[in-house]
Amino acid sequence: MSLITDAYSRKIVGYHLSNDLNAESVVIVLNMALKGRNKNIPLIHYSDRGLQYCSSVYQEVLTKYKVTPSMTDGYDCYQNALAERINGILKQEFLFNKCNNYKELNLLINQLIEIYNNYRPHLALNMKTPNFTHQKTDEYKSIGSLNILV
Repeated sequence: MSLITDAYSRKIVGYHLSNDLNAESVVIVLNMALKGRNKNIPLIHYSDRGLQYCSSVYQEVLTKYKVTPSMTDGYDCYQNALAERINGILKQEFLFNKCNNYKELNLLINQLIEIYNNYRPHLALNMKTPNFTHQKTDEYKSIGSLNILV
């Protein structure tokens, strides 16, 4: 599963379940994340140095939407701590059921993203949900730059 998370609100704004991590699969996630964004707010896309994020097809989409890429300088998981935290929450708090097939897993992923974004409060967000914080950010336009984290 590939995710893109808004670093400010912690909202998962793009996700896709795939059999592999090829560039085309993560472009689906990027397009989902960029679909409803406020186009006046500059974005920084922070990721690790996975081949799919370094690929020309992925970088071309970033350039097309004027998103500034930023990558870790190595393979240290602490350099992408927010992404690792989100992955940990999803694995530890939500992924308890074994799925029998891809269709079941995809349904489970859709449900857990819905719960995570809309019902799970975060201490870092003053016990607000990611979606609540994301909507308030859009409403008040209180920040000049949003980071997207993969």
